[in-house]
Amino acid sequence: MRSESTSGTARVRPGVRALAAAAVLCGLAATAGCGKVVFIGDAPASSAPPAGSAPATAPATPPPAPTATGGSQDFSGTAQPPGNNTLELVDGTAADNGVSGNGGTVVGAAVQQEPPNWVQLVAVRSRTLDAHLVDVNQSTLYRFDKDGADPSRTACEGECAVTWPPVTIKQGGKVYVRGVRPSAVGGFKRPDGTVQLTIGGWPIYRYSGDSAPGEEKGQGIGGTWFAVAPNGQKAVPNR
Repeated sequence: MRSESTSGTARVRPGVRALAAAAVLCGLAATAGCGKVVFIGDAPASSAPPAGSAPATAPATPPPAPTATGGSQDFSGTAQPPGNNTLELVDGTAADNGVSGNGGTVVGAAVQQEPPNWVQLVAVRSRTLDAHLVDVNQSTLYRFDKDGADPSRTACEGECAVTWPPVTIKQGGKVYVRGVRPSAVGGFKRPDGTVQLTIGGWPIYRYSGDSAPGEEKGQGIGGTWFAVAPNGQKAVPNR
């Protein structure tokens, strides 16, 4: 089956067609600077306070907490640029914005030595799945039922994270999106300090067993791993 695309310049993997954007970030397509900023949340504490310890005294005026579940804030028209604890959302694919390459995103079982400089998230449909997300290499992205979305937290570390590599990104990096609402995109710091992207609060992953564009071998594994829809829910199989 030939693929279809909403843009003549966008690269779409075989067997899928790109979805039109659910929301335009800047009001104009293919703009490089969106002014939309996602705050990176901190990973939840790995253990509870020791029994009998005195509760910490809350400050009189606590600072606002970072958004860990995917919120974005509009700084367009202001002098406040993205910082080290933020990510910048950009409407359209990287190619739409004149960016080539893959930003450092690897494929399949390849080890992600360093977080990518930028990540691309595009909503597509395939022969077997309704709307779901792929990255710039056309690798299917997944979510894990044992994770949490409110707050965002991961239950996949160690060997699990080798089989299911987290979709990470450098702090201050750009996230190119098509077919994804800005409010759905977020990020949080994993226990090892790396920043993992979230959709609808759910951490997202690749599958090491998907070595070719368009593969969906991770779908349904263990009854807990599923391709992720553009809103963070499980992608719906085509009937």
